[in-house]
Amino acid sequence: MKPTPRLRYSRLAAADRRHVWHPFTQMRNWEREPFPIIERARGNYLFDVSGKRYLDGVSSLWVTVHGHRHPRIDAAVAAQLGRVAHTTFLGLSHPPAIELAGRLAGIAPRGLNRVFYSDNGSTAVEIALKMAFQHRRQRGERRRTRFLAFRNSYHGDTIGSVSVGGIDLFHSIFRPLLFDALFAESPYCYRCPAKRSYPACGTACLESAESLMKKHGREIAAVVVEPLVQAAAGMLVYPADFLRGLRDLCAKHGILLIADEVATGFGRTGAMFACGKAGVSPDLMALAKGITGGYLPLAATLATEEIYESFKGRHEEFRAFFHGHTYTANPLACAAALANLDVFEEEKTLERLGSRIPRLASRLQELRNVRIVGDVRQEGMMVGIELVKNSRTKTVHPPKERIGHRVVLEARKRGVILRPLGNVIVLMPPLSITPREIDRLVDVAKESIEAASEN
Repeated sequence: MKPTPRLRYSRLAAADRRHVWHPFTQMRNWEREPFPIIERARGNYLFDVSGKRYLDGVSSLWVTVHGHRHPRIDAAVAAQLGRVAHTTFLGLSHPPAIELAGRLAGIAPRGLNRVFYSDNGSTAVEIALKMAFQHRRQRGERRRTRFLAFRNSYHGDTIGSVSVGGIDLFHSIFRPLLFDALFAESPYCYRCPAKRSYPACGTACLESAESLMKKHGREIAAVVVEPLVQAAAGMLVYPADFLRGLRDLCAKHGILLIADEVATGFGRTGAMFACGKAGVSPDLMALAKGITGGYLPLAATLATEEIYESFKGRHEEFRAFFHGHTYTANPLACAAALANLDVFEEEKTLERLGSRIPRLASRLQELRNVRIVGDVRQEGMMVGIELVKNSRTKTVHPPKERIGHRVVLEARKRGVILRPLGNVIVLMPPLSITPREIDRLVDVAKESIEAASEN
């Protein structure tokens, strides 16, 4: 006899609590609360084992681009399954990886011609750090061993990427394991350390990075930055002038610029890449998340020809880049990524955002009148809603109040999946979201924040 949906949920939830350890989750709380168990999806919606439908308001952690079960990408993965699911990339190659590398180089900011594959955003950044370090060594610049990053930055969870991370909540416990990086002030406009406002400030926040470059410029191999949005810090949006100024400072001091486009890439800011939107070409660029449209793990680190050339030499010189993993350039993932790019072109995804981004911006204005909303930040389809106890003083909610989590629970009741970053509620829907769905997303966010503030 087939179990009822309620019985099936109970069995699965019990098994989850017995064996599964979830990421970024206090499991003591998890074991005491109900949670959705998603078993299927279609378009911009997820469906749990009980059949309840949820609007995917965070693109399944910022990866789903054109919606779930897109026919074009489904077909591409199925077709590749009929050929080969996996073959090593060590000593061999295959058509999907070759074609994808060419297409990525074709849409990337100018000069990024070389593509090195990996499997997630952390490794894409880790690879960029290692490339920058080895590049400097092989050019005889042995003093350039340090990296400059920004406070409130997040670049992944491997030891190297954590070393250039600036969020104490995630990173401080691991400090004894990390290499010593330099950290400049980040462009957090809502809580500006200098208590100034843009554009009158003239990007004064850049002075911190400039000061460190003047003092340590000959020691720095590269600067790593999240272009236009420090995502995991709470969608901290900053002016394009800051990024352009940083590019100029790097050029002045002979420092490489690493752009971490893991979260911002593939249309999230309204342009294919945030660097391109700002008119900036980095020396290295890390890609992941939306690269396959949310289908399979894949990442890429793009490099200039100059960096690539420094790794060439005689076999016995051992100048090769000794890095890789078993599933490098997995053919199924590359096939999904190619189809993802096809959909961008066929459905004119970026052009369509030209009307949807302003609609989202217009609707978000309503949230500014909610009592506990301190700031609403938007860059394209990336939104952060910062919740405060007092909007005049910007007083934060203590962690024990779990205000962000309470908002998420209220949204679930209303059929929308949201995700908090501390006291910041994130909206990052698939780029395929419709105008009506934008309205629903904002309506539910507003209702959920109001409901949570009353509890």
